[in-house]
Amino acid sequence: MAAAKRARGGSGRVKLEEVARKANVSTATVSRAFNEPEKVSESVRERVKEAARALNWIPNAAGRALASSRTHIAGAIIPTLDDEIFAHQVAGMQAVFSARGFALFLGCSNYDPQEGLRQAEAMLARGVEALAVVGENHPAELFDALRSRRIPYVVTYSYNKSSPHPCIGFDNRAAFDRLTNYLLSLGHRRFAAIFQPEANNDRVKERLRGISEALTAAGLEIRAQDLMIGSSTLEFGAASFARLMGQASEARPTAIICGNDNIALGALMAAGECGLEAPRDFSITGFDDLAISSRFVPRLTTMKVDNQRIGMLAANELLAVIAGKQEHIQSQEIAPVLKIRDSAGKSPQITTAGMR
Repeated sequence: MAAAKRARGGSGRVKLEEVARKANVSTATVSRAFNEPEKVSESVRERVKEAARALNWIPNAAGRALASSRTHIAGAIIPTLDDEIFAHQVAGMQAVFSARGFALFLGCSNYDPQEGLRQAEAMLARGVEALAVVGENHPAELFDALRSRRIPYVVTYSYNKSSPHPCIGFDNRAAFDRLTNYLLSLGHRRFAAIFQPEANNDRVKERLRGISEALTAAGLEIRAQDLMIGSSTLEFGAASFARLMGQASEARPTAIICGNDNIALGALMAAGECGLEAPRDFSITGFDDLAISSRFVPRLTTMKVDNQRIGMLAANELLAVIAGKQEHIQSQEIAPVLKIRDSAGKSPQITTAGMR
């Protein structure tokens, strides 16, 4: 035991040389396995990691950064930890970064641009080599700081052809234009919307614009009293639905477009309490395609976005720039998929007219 301790410089800590001997590779290969894993075959990389685990050896991050001028740290800033869609995106990024020897720092802005800026500054101070942010609604100082330091970054969960930033996501306006036109094709003419706040949320603004443009093209609009804006909760969805359906029957909306599935599911829960049923009495749509949405009764008509794929694409693009394989992030659009289910059907006005 004393001899082993002396071999480790008297500290009792395992050294890189011991890991190399156990894995039967050179010390340089051990270093590459952790610092530049793409340069080592998968079998050798796994052998080195098994040896490191067996010896309880963890690379010294500070030493790695000093020796290579690299930190192998990436960052991601998301709006909230309370939404599974962002969890899927982070999971996708984490899988890609981890496979390449990168640690992922996660920050949460809580839809506060200034908090997002503080999170970004803290990550930059710790030497992140790349950053992913959700949406474009961030202070100019954030993007200026990234550009001045030549830190590659990408905007996720949003796609805008005219954006000055590299984007990997979907066109929020186009997605809700499509949802609205689907409901119009079913004969609906009285519309309502239940949405999360648009303040500091460029995605919500674009979604509402998509609805407005589609309705305007059809010579329609949502009345001010039929636009509900509030928290992204089941409770708000339920309360908004009760308020909308508390109107006289001839003034009630026949189609309700919700900003996300969470709100729509809350509205559907309230419908049962009000003695109403979709799609017999009204139609309703969500967005995101949460796991429960296809199992709820009635099954929710919504749009599915592959958020995990967005995360994986974002991480791969950032790594390609870091590795010098390409100069810039390549923007990519991920088209949402319309999931037509039971909660949306023909307008009750059409059904009633057909029965006469």
